[in-house]
Amino acid sequence: MPRAQCSPLLFLLTGLGWLILSAVLGLGLFLAMTLGQHVPPHYRTLHVHLSLVGGVAQLMLGVTLLSRLAYNPAHNSFPVFYAAINGATIGLLAGFWLGQPLVIGTAGLLVMLASLSLLRDVIGQTQHGALSFLPWLYGIALFALLGGLAVGEGMTLRLFSHQFIGQARLAHIHLSLIGFVTLIIVSTMYHLLPTVLKGRLHSMSLTRVTVALLPLGMLVLLAGFLLSSLWTQQAGGVIMLAGTVLYGLNLLRTWRDAGRVNNAAADHLIQAAAFLVVGIVTGMLVSINFLFDPPGVPFGNIHLIAYTHLLLVGFFLHTTFGALSHLLPTALATERVQSNKQRESYQALLTGIVERWRPVQVGALSVGTMGLAVVAALLWQFPLRSIPAQAATWISLSLLLLSFALFAGKIGLILTQRPNK
Repeated sequence: MPRAQCSPLLFLLTGLGWLILSAVLGLGLFLAMTLGQHVPPHYRTLHVHLSLVGGVAQLMLGVTLLSRLAYNPAHNSFPVFYAAINGATIGLLAGFWLGQPLVIGTAGLLVMLASLSLLRDVIGQTQHGALSFLPWLYGIALFALLGGLAVGEGMTLRLFSHQFIGQARLAHIHLSLIGFVTLIIVSTMYHLLPTVLKGRLHSMSLTRVTVALLPLGMLVLLAGFLLSSLWTQQAGGVIMLAGTVLYGLNLLRTWRDAGRVNNAAADHLIQAAAFLVVGIVTGMLVSINFLFDPPGVPFGNIHLIAYTHLLLVGFFLHTTFGALSHLLPTALATERVQSNKQRESYQALLTGIVERWRPVQVGALSVGTMGLAVVAALLWQFPLRSIPAQAATWISLSLLLLSFALFAGKIGLILTQRPNK
């Protein structure tokens, strides 16, 4: 009986599918909240874990496995990893929906085992050249993921006392989002953006400083959460802000050195770097707000959603759309066409599809994301059901939905576009 073929391309497509499903759920939840409807907490938990485990984590796993093919082209199917990540996603959804801690814990354990397997490969990986230090950053990111998962398991099994559950939740979120996702994206961009631009990374010195600052900032930030010290959290935020500014500056100058290339992948990736800086600055402002008792300005659920989605949508989704705009045409052409000459023309055809309506897709995602922050800001002056707040909500959600629809439609087109015989 033939084994199921679970290529890295399947990971990318499945992860994108989970991400789109999560986005639709998230748009519905945000609309319900702004209409004053009660949203049960487990719906938000489903949205977050569907996005991060089924979507973002699986996409990153697919990119990592895709890079393996350069070293071992014969090993192009990973059914165990595929079953683990998607089984974990389904298990988490079922566990949170049914309120079963044992199911949630088992699903989290599956993610931990998959991470340990990848960690073994990363630590054993040797990379030559100017970026030879980057595997260590991948290793730190995977250690952060394991730490975040371990804290999540502890909360699920109620191993933390009630007085520490707030610190544990913050540690779980930031280890997963900042320690894992952000560090993995930063590491990957140092390879991916020069490839997209057909150029060279601007500065190795800036890269080395960034690689040192981001993990250090994460550790200081984590210490601030564990000590419940807002000033320590601010120190960690300052270090991370310095690292992200240098990261964004390096990518921007790389883009400039390559002749200011305009394509879907580059536009999304450059905008993602900008949103990372904005997200870190916003996080620091939120922390400063809570230095006052009572807080300097009101901060409710809508404000929290707007702040977190500057990173979750602005940074993560721009990165996802940018990476897939480059990787999917390349992977499909490699998988479907054997001849080098025919492969190039087929890849150019797929890339042409991806480039359609590029300014609308990129602009709608950016403006829609910033619109969420505008909605939150309006609530300091207007009631939730007021015309300005409702108008800003509908405009923002419509723009985000437009960007999702355009990107999903392009993916559908390139999947059905077969090479000429």
